[in-house]
Amino acid sequence: MENLTVLQIREKLLKKEFSSLEVTQYYLNQIEKKNKDLNAYITVCSDLAIEKAKYFDNNFEQEKGKPLGGIPIAVKDVFSTKDILTTCASHILDGYTPVYESTVTKKILESGAIILGKTNLDQFCHGSSTITSYYGPTRNPHNLERLPGGSSGGSASAVASDMCAASLGTETAGSLRQPSSWCGTVGLKPTYGRVSRYGVLAMGSSLDCPGPITKDVSDSALLLSVMSGYDANDFTTHNVQSKRYLDLIDSSKIKGMKIGIPTQYLELQIEKGVLDNFLKSVEILKKLGANIEYVNILDPKLAMSVYTITCRSEVSSNLARYDGTRYGLEGSDKATVQSYYESTRGEGFGQEPKRRVMTGTYSLSAGYADEYFKKSEQVRQIIKENLDNILKDFDCLISPTTPTVALKDEDADNPLFGEMADILAEGSSEAGLPAISIPNGVSDNLPTGIQFIGKTLDEETVINAAKALEENL
Repeated sequence: MENLTVLQIREKLLKKEFSSLEVTQYYLNQIEKKNKDLNAYITVCSDLAIEKAKYFDNNFEQEKGKPLGGIPIAVKDVFSTKDILTTCASHILDGYTPVYESTVTKKILESGAIILGKTNLDQFCHGSSTITSYYGPTRNPHNLERLPGGSSGGSASAVASDMCAASLGTETAGSLRQPSSWCGTVGLKPTYGRVSRYGVLAMGSSLDCPGPITKDVSDSALLLSVMSGYDANDFTTHNVQSKRYLDLIDSSKIKGMKIGIPTQYLELQIEKGVLDNFLKSVEILKKLGANIEYVNILDPKLAMSVYTITCRSEVSSNLARYDGTRYGLEGSDKATVQSYYESTRGEGFGQEPKRRVMTGTYSLSAGYADEYFKKSEQVRQIIKENLDNILKDFDCLISPTTPTVALKDEDADNPLFGEMADILAEGSSEAGLPAISIPNGVSDNLPTGIQFIGKTLDEETVINAAKALEENL
């Protein structure tokens, strides 16, 4: 069963080469062996997962037609999961078990998937390292001294270490792609609004985007098909029909595809091994028949500045609802409630959330909102128009996913660590564009990644381009 993809597991389940209970128990054993070192999971739902696996096996004829029937996956602990602890890696949400299901997890469950547990992340998604979690840092499976990236670092680490078949994550500006690059997984960020945010604890409401982290491109296409679609509970979702992306995969479409390389991305300080692997990937794409040209875009440092202001402003607004609020204390005595209230006020938010809230509050405050937040949004619109105009002449853009391989804990001490680690992803996130990162080699025994960025609602093209490269690496 080792390192099987979702589609491989599905094929073997349908052929009855093993049962859902057997594959679920395999992953639970993997978690028991590895999670103490990697800390990828905050909560493990062993009993519930086994119960669901038995249900699939006992009702095989009824359940076998579901696209994710009997397949165990992990869920980032930012999705509301009914009756399952949901913490967002924060002390503030101790004991909080939602009474409702997020749209995405509801769709996953209705498709037959089995939730193994909830994965670790940076507190309230604030970071690109997964070391700001109240539940301790997650480690990179390729080197325990290295960061897994973030904020979906637990999800990427769990997939890379074979502690699940696939996982769900979210991205605000790189949080699916960057940990996927550092952990050697596939991270697919859909168009903003392609997938519902209902039931996802908000970080930056105009940026947040749920998506899958998987072992290959085909699995990402399958999960996107299940996750996507209009949702009346989320007015930002596109009112368009979800596609069967897996059925639409055609890697031969790479031939004749026009692909742009943003010159300004490569002018940044890209680590040699990362750049070498990127240029090798470019040559492979050319041999497959892609027409590749260099193109000028706005300085990516503008996108980093926009993210620093816009996201922090939205963080300040979104996190206000949690400050001092008491969760998970039903039936507790008055002294316990008072003690908890005092602790959450003083210790509930870690250093990184506090830093972002303070910056965002400042940029929204009277006398400064026009100078900072309004101007940031104006520049964001210019970035979007710039990328949209370029993509009128190209099918997609490519670049390294992140400037370096996985870094060390001390590197994350820089207050702008996340912004710098995600600098190659921020512009496309701010523009709401779809993108996918796939592994394209190793440097210093650590994975590197390449990303494909597409037009609004054109996930199909980036999936096809990524699949073509994946098949020929």
